[in-house]
Amino acid sequence: MAAYGELCRQFYDADKGYAGAEEVAWYAQRLPRDAGPVLEAMCGSGRLLVPLLRAGFHVHGADDSAAMLAACEQRVAAASLATPLFRQNVAALNAPFRYGAAFVAAGSLQLIVAPGAMRRALERIRAHLVPRGLLLLDLGVPDIALNPPGAPLVEVRAVRLDDGTRITLRSETTVDAPSRQLEMRNRYERRASGAAMEREDETLSMTWLDEDEVATLLGAAGYDDIAILPSPWPRGERSFGVSARAT
Repeated sequence: MAAYGELCRQFYDADKGYAGAEEVAWYAQRLPRDAGPVLEAMCGSGRLLVPLLRAGFHVHGADDSAAMLAACEQRVAAASLATPLFRQNVAALNAPFRYGAAFVAAGSLQLIVAPGAMRRALERIRAHLVPRGLLLLDLGVPDIALNPPGAPLVEVRAVRLDDGTRITLRSETTVDAPSRQLEMRNRYERRASGAAMEREDETLSMTWLDEDEVATLLGAAGYDDIAILPSPWPRGERSFGVSARAT
């Protein structure tokens, strides 16, 4: 099952919109304005990238989802802006630029669950940073992982699109606490007048690390000056920000 397809993208944009003022301010206060372009790895459809462009930052974006990246390109153009966007997996990132800073927002780094892949992603980001370039991360331990249910958690949500149709998301989340992994089986259905018009299924996995483990991982990936910060976008009991410098 493909992840982050077109129905997922439409639901995501309708549900989350653009980043709020507090989250944008968190990054704006920390990202350099005079060290060349900055990179948002795993930028999605531009939820944060576009507001930062509007705030005057020179932000490039990279994402592995064709649907998300196409939507990001459309959002950038709709804002009468322009910036380079790359369809690339962050664990094999190979962009033709070097950056004064990079960031991964909204816990997206935790979607990299294959053994060793998160470290490779951090190493590839570091390879694109100038010496002492800044890395910002938004991470956390999901609330459901702190108190795992005895059975899969089933949730249903819906959003209404501008054309009057609705997209319903049915998600089933299973927690494997010993492996530190969530598995989410999602079904998106676009409906009009009660009838299903399109359906999209996906399976996503997510992992988590505590603050000490994040610091150890960053050190192994070639960063120092590591600091744990308040979360830019609090999502539960254990969300937190991280800053580090490329060695």
